[in-house]
Formats: sequence, C-alpha cells, structure tokens
Amino acid sequence: MRDIDKALADICEIRSQIASNTAFRGYGPVAISITGILALITATAQTLLPIAGTPLLYCGEWMATAVVCGAVVRIEMQGRSRRLHSSLADTMIDQAIEQFLPATAASFFMPLLLVHFVPENTWMMPGLWQLFVSLGIYASLHNLPRSMFYAGAFYLISGFTCLLWASQTHELSPWLMGVPFLIGQALMATLLYFAAGETDGED
Repeated sequence: MRDIDKALADICEIRSQIASNTAFRGYGPVAISITGILALITATAQTLLPIAGTPLLYCGEWMATAVVCGAVVRIEMQGRSRRLHSSLADTMIDQAIEQFLPATAASFFMPLLLVHFVPENTWMMPGLWQLFVSLGIYASLHNLPRSMFYAGAFYLISGFTCLLWASQTHELSPWLMGVPFLIGQALMATLLYFAAGETDGED
C-alpha cells in the first residue's frame, strides 16, 4: 500500500514539474477583452450614479466587478486548458491560480482595511489595484508568453500614475479604474492573441 501511495505521489510530482515548465495557454483573449469592457461599464455606471462615490460602494462595486471578471476568465480558462493541455489541464490551472493568489488576496483585503479604518485614504485604491495586477502578472510570467512583461509594465506605470494623479484631489474617480483597465486588458488580449499565433477559434 505504501508503494502505491509513493508511486502516486511521484506521478503527481512529475506532473507538477512538467506543468511548471510548460507555457500556460489557458488565458484567452476573448475573456480578457470582456473584462476590460466590464471595467468600462462599471466606470460609466459609477459616473452616472453619484452615490457610487462613497468609499464603501465604490470599492464594493469594483470588487463585485472583479468577481464577475474572474468567473469569466475561469470559464474560458477551463475550456481552453482542457483543449490545449489535455491531461495537464487541472494541474496547470491550479498553478495559475496559486501564482495569482497573493495579488488577488491583497486586492480584496486592502480595500476592506482602508474602508474600515481609514476611509479618507480609499482614493489610493485605483492605483493600488493596478499595482496588484502588475505583481500578479509578474508572479505568473514564468508560465506566460514573455510578451506579457509589457502588460505587467503597463499596470505598474499606470498604477503609480493614478496614485500621483489622485493624490492631488483625494477623490475616488471611476475613470482611474475604468480607463487603465480597459487599456490594460486590451493590451493583454492582444499579446495573448499574437503569442498564440492563431485566433481563439482555431486553437
């Protein structure tokens, strides 16, 4: 029985090593593009609804948008991974989630802390969220196309730019989230599309 358990453990370890050295192609340009559009829709809605300017609602609505975006990406990721990575799909999806998990956790806990303890500083969240995305991309870069470096650089620069911009007024601007994420996700989708060398429908 111990031999069987050891053999199964060895197989899992081998699969994990193979997956860690294989480029992950589960992220699709279609889902990434949709997340950028959802960011623009959220920014537009918050502009039209003044009540969305309160720290709690502002952060809550963007966190809800992030959950929807994550679901969209996960659905496409599941299908693409099973089609492109076959038996390694589950292992590679787990690794992709683990790589992005610290940045995702920071993205959810930071606004909760700011809103609860120092709501006057929530103006920093648009820039911080973009910095967290940049860190998540760089943490995953080992298994992503090398061109994704530019997407990480974009979010790094835009994050600091938004922090500097918002520091002048300390206002929560929907467009400091909507515009950078629309551009950033469009850039990511474009990089993924050309890295694959084929359209999503031809994968």
